[in-house]
Amino acid sequence: MHAIVVGAGISGLSTAWALAKRGHRVTLLERDAIPNPLGASGDHHRIIRRAYRIAMHGYTVRMTEAFATWDELWADLGAEHIARVGFMGIVTAPGDNADQYRDSLRTGGYPFETLTKTAALARFPYFNPEGFHDVFVSQEGGALLCLRIATDMVRWLRDNGVAVREHTVVTDIDTAAASVTLSSGERLSADVVVVTAGAWVTGLLPDLTGRLASKRTYVVYLEPPAEFRAAWELTPVIPGIGGDIGGYILPPVAGTDLKFGAGATRVDWTADTPFELAADAGTRLRDMFAPLFRRMGDYSIKRERKCVYTFTHDERFFGIRRGATWIVSACSGHGYKFGAAIGRRVADAVESGDEQTLTAWLEARD
Repeated sequence: MHAIVVGAGISGLSTAWALAKRGHRVTLLERDAIPNPLGASGDHHRIIRRAYRIAMHGYTVRMTEAFATWDELWADLGAEHIARVGFMGIVTAPGDNADQYRDSLRTGGYPFETLTKTAALARFPYFNPEGFHDVFVSQEGGALLCLRIATDMVRWLRDNGVAVREHTVVTDIDTAAASVTLSSGERLSADVVVVTAGAWVTGLLPDLTGRLASKRTYVVYLEPPAEFRAAWELTPVIPGIGGDIGGYILPPVAGTDLKFGAGATRVDWTADTPFELAADAGTRLRDMFAPLFRRMGDYSIKRERKCVYTFTHDERFFGIRRGATWIVSACSGHGYKFGAAIGRRVADAVESGDEQTLTAWLEARD
């Protein structure tokens, strides 16, 4: 079988990897460089963690497969691009996001350790004691090193016969005929097309606009005060910070910098619309976290990074089949950690034709 994969984010790279491992011919098309500088793969690190709110517990269960598939990928790449630092939930009030994450772990029987405020302050002295209730720590998970993953995956794909074409813009997809037209006018045909185009998908398939929304946001990289540097280097990744910001933090591990991000910075975006950040964007994002951390104003801003994503209304992943074409959008701000497993699941569907099983796995409503 010949498959054309449109979009070389982690889902596209992983789909190409899974199909190539099974002996299929694969052409991978990416509109920009790989990794795309606006995509998740273009960042230094992304969170991998098991915990979700109870309402999303299906994803908690699916993380077992996700962890196993990353291990399969590491074996193929000959390197592990993960910092296994675990994750930490900061509970600011009973019932907030982090508290719901803890409930989900408890429900599933997954181990974690709860730290009292006193114990947390001793281990992580950067905390503002008035800013949180307690914290919990899981040894499972950590930080996926995206840039290194993308670089090594492209090398593996090329070494294993995949035609990888960067700076190749798809302008039209014939879903029935399994063909794509490029901005150059060239037309490519295959037995199947897989669309993993991320925030550009609705530009290719405009009728999906009601189901998929492209968003832009940014993160800020910080240098902490010297007295807190050692503690941050020993900090797990921090997802699901509650309140109004929807915050998350990745520590400075494996040669990366301390990164802060927040769902509150997310706004609508139309594909290929240029955008610049305000001069004070980094400061405003940093200061959203001031209630949680001491001396927040003394964290110096190293740089900001722009990024774009696709979201569904309920933050579940999306997948459909149209004729000879499969469209997959596994993002909503939490999809990267499933990337390798998604690629393998898409390859299963392409071979079997089973749309229902793929959709059920992606939506995780069980």
